[in-house]
Amino acid sequence: MRLNEVTFSDVKPIDGYGPGFFRVGGEAVEGAVCVGPDGVKAWGGYEDSASLMDLMDKVDVLFIGTGAETAHVPGDFRTALEEAGIGVEAMNSPAAARTYNVLISEGRRVAAALLPV
Repeated sequence: MRLNEVTFSDVKPIDGYGPGFFRVGGEAVEGAVCVGPDGVKAWGGYEDSASLMDLMDKVDVLFIGTGAETAHVPGDFRTALEEAGIGVEAMNSPAAARTYNVLISEGRRVAAALLPV
């Protein structure tokens, strides 16, 4: 088996998660979080699509981590982001974190907005 070291350029990977927190780039962040090309910031959940609009010209896809279980995101939330040109993919938060890490290692234009597990 051949192992390759992964490098993440300027974007911080999601290193781990636990009850109510995420570890991003080696630092623990409490609560819901948005991780992307602008760094790490708190996210207000589904009522806070406005703070995600800053990603409009910087990412192609936003992974929404819906917590411990996969759930549908509210329609108006999804519509606002998609009308701004941001693709939305919802999945549970652990899967969203893993997918985000894989795609940033490939240099893709992605971000993740994650609800805690």
